[in-house]
Amino acid sequence: MSLLNPRVDLAFKKIFGSPENKDLLISFINSVVSKEDQVVDIELLNPYNPKKFLGAKMSILDIKAKDTCGNYYNIEVQISNEGDYDKRSLYYWAKLYADQLGDGDRYKHLRKAIAIHVLNFISVANAPKYVNKFVITNEETTLSHFEDLEIYTIELCKFSTQADENIKELLPRIKNGLDRWAAFLTKASHLDRNNLPKELDDPCIKKAIDVLTHTSLNKEEREQYEGHLKWMRIEESTLERAKEESKAEGLEEGLAKGLEEGLARGLKRELQAKKEIASHLLSQGMQMEAVCKITGLSREELL
Repeated sequence: MSLLNPRVDLAFKKIFGSPENKDLLISFINSVVSKEDQVVDIELLNPYNPKKFLGAKMSILDIKAKDTCGNYYNIEVQISNEGDYDKRSLYYWAKLYADQLGDGDRYKHLRKAIAIHVLNFISVANAPKYVNKFVITNEETTLSHFEDLEIYTIELCKFSTQADENIKELLPRIKNGLDRWAAFLTKASHLDRNNLPKELDDPCIKKAIDVLTHTSLNKEEREQYEGHLKWMRIEESTLERAKEESKAEGLEEGLAKGLEEGLARGLKRELQAKKEIASHLLSQGMQMEAVCKITGLSREELL
């Protein structure tokens, strides 16, 4: 059996959202957040449950957790560049913050809510770095305030810009813990836990590889995983095609605009690819409702 792809949401949550792997989640969070917010221990508020996963909508298989200081976290991997991604991410952050209070609770009990989004696409086109931290600041003075809001975006395609890039080419970019996790998430299939380069020789990385190596999926999980994996490949192939189109047309605006225009031109081709995946999943016996959730197509579009 081939190694699971950690960027597919099911595999991602098995690695970071299972109680037995809390140390991996702590390591990942600490590689992202500030020194002041380093996590010592954490409680999973929605640990991975195969029954709850079945039929779950793509890209909303998130991880919710609370640390010993009372801070709340929402971590998810986003496979698809959905048109409403920005609004949905704010909505889930707001819900994570608001849900802390019960009837009669005081606002002073609210604690920081931190969202960490691992993205398989470019969201912040004008930002050169692959990780970006968003907080509320004064537009004129850049003074930070309302410090309970933090949203991090981790755009993996900015860390590893070529699908065929080998692990040796990535090593010079690995400078810290988050770089190690980014390398793992993008190149896990190329890693040998018994022969890791020194830049990746970390106990948590080794354990994460073990999780991918030894995790077995039941029939329903495998079906969902394969559907999500095919969807991710469509997104990646569309991005690659957009890059080539932008080069061929000599867009002076650069890669970001080229990607956007390429993606727009590829919508019709992508819709056809969705329908082909849907047809395959239906032929394998998957229920219509689950296929609609995976592909984003309506029943009418599938009939």
